[in-house]
Amino acid sequence: MGREEKHSHATCRTESISYTQYRSRLHGIVDRVIEECDEDKCNAHIDYEQLPSKKAVIEILNKLRSVLFPGYFNDEKLDPVNLRYYVGKTIAELFDMLSDQIARSIRHDCFKFNQECSDCTERGYENALALLESIPELQRMLSTDILAVFEGDPAAKSYDEIIFSYPGMFAVTVYRVAHKLYHLGVPLLPRIMTEYVHGETGIDIHPGAEIGERFVIDHGTGVVIGETSIIGDNVRIYQGVTIGALSVPKGKVEEMKGQKRHPTIEDDVIIYSGATILGGDTVIGARSVIGGNVWITESLPPGTQVMIESAHQIYRKKGDAS
Repeated sequence: MGREEKHSHATCRTESISYTQYRSRLHGIVDRVIEECDEDKCNAHIDYEQLPSKKAVIEILNKLRSVLFPGYFNDEKLDPVNLRYYVGKTIAELFDMLSDQIARSIRHDCFKFNQECSDCTERGYENALALLESIPELQRMLSTDILAVFEGDPAAKSYDEIIFSYPGMFAVTVYRVAHKLYHLGVPLLPRIMTEYVHGETGIDIHPGAEIGERFVIDHGTGVVIGETSIIGDNVRIYQGVTIGALSVPKGKVEEMKGQKRHPTIEDDVIIYSGATILGGDTVIGARSVIGGNVWITESLPPGTQVMIESAHQIYRKKGDAS
């Protein structure tokens, strides 16, 4: 064995020993993490009961979209012959997945807040069935939203384009599913659903908001709709709109829970980009038009138009310093 080969072997052995010495320190790190991490310090959930799975919730949403819009979001080709088989198979899968995730959510709250047993497994079955039974009504509501988008957007070439590609349509679809679960009293899952679509689209709709038919979010990025908002029929909002709450004073958060903190938007209202409407007592009357970038914290009567006065613009020729 030559000198260079011996040197190479010695170097490899030295590097291996060094690596092992560094890696041996991981045991101490693990011990500290376990010893110092409890529910108060790092919000650990170390229990025999599983939390809901975000991955499973996203899969549920994908399967629900394939049933709400048959033929759009499924991998298989659908035709009149295999439609019943596909829908039946998917709904059976959804029942199993939904009932499991709903039961996990209810069980989590029971343990977390020391509640009395509420038959979480049975409630999982019942609420899963209730959501699946609501699919025809969800389809009807969504069809009004799609029609309103198509009738109000000259850029929309077809219903297909709206269903496939419009972020506002995606956000509203998930909201309507989550809203049903919210009213069934299912914890955690509705918010997981709407926050998932928030991350995907930039549209933040709380599942507790009450939103009527023919609802349109145009473009969508930066839209916020708070928990106790009430929005009527045939309302159209544009990007950057906030339908939100006024800041809650320190120490008043618990007191404000369950109180109406967000505005009411009546029928046939248009809200343009960047508008901010705040407060639980604020009512925007029917048929009003809210211009871009306005700030509203007081109620408006029906048929009101609100806009910012045009800025005074100065035009100069290039190079003119006067």
